[in-house]
Amino acid sequence: MRTLYELAGADPEQRFSPFCWRTRLALAHKGLEVEGTPWRFTEKERLAFSGQASVPVLVDGDTVLSDSWTIAEWLEAQYPDRPSLFGGAPGPVRFINAWADAVLHPALARLVVLDIHACLGPDDQAYFRQSREARFGMSLEAVQAGREAELPAFRKVLQPLRMILAKQAWIGGDAPNYADYIVLGSLQWARCVSDFKLLASDDPVHAWRERGFGLFGGMAMAAKGYAP
Repeated sequence: MRTLYELAGADPEQRFSPFCWRTRLALAHKGLEVEGTPWRFTEKERLAFSGQASVPVLVDGDTVLSDSWTIAEWLEAQYPDRPSLFGGAPGPVRFINAWADAVLHPALARLVVLDIHACLGPDDQAYFRQSREARFGMSLEAVQAGREAELPAFRKVLQPLRMILAKQAWIGGDAPNYADYIVLGSLQWARCVSDFKLLASDDPVHAWRERGFGLFGGMAMAAKGYAP
């Protein structure tokens, strides 16, 4: 049995890491079963066996893997007889991975960072507040207080995605691939912790997100969170 260590809030069913969701969706794409186990920010000792201090960590038989991109590459190489994650060309997908990490996540974090704090237990809240306030240079309350004003800038960040979706149904082309799962994981991160409405109902990204959250029997939508 495969085991995936996933970031969770005080409620063990509230699994919200965008990187863990990338891996969840990648495993589903490959048709591989996995048992998820909740992990929290202050439980770093539980990952000592992996040599890592953060998730996702995937245990597949005797193999222990970390980092969502490394896991995706390993799944692609280990299970070549199953649907491809990259469509044979990882380069464009790697660009989406870098764009999400460097551009999408910082913009998104400013909209939901205090909501993330609210879903954590007391020990994790203390860790999260200290580490994130040092990163932002201000209180979590101050970061998120301006989110209504930040929303147009966030939606502008998504313009490259709209341009892709104007030409094809998925980022991956006619069918979803790991590029879709990267961005869906980011939007699932927000859905799992916040009821803040990120997208206008007539935004093409909204329709794509709905289709993506419906993949694999609605796995993402069925996870604990809020209506997107």
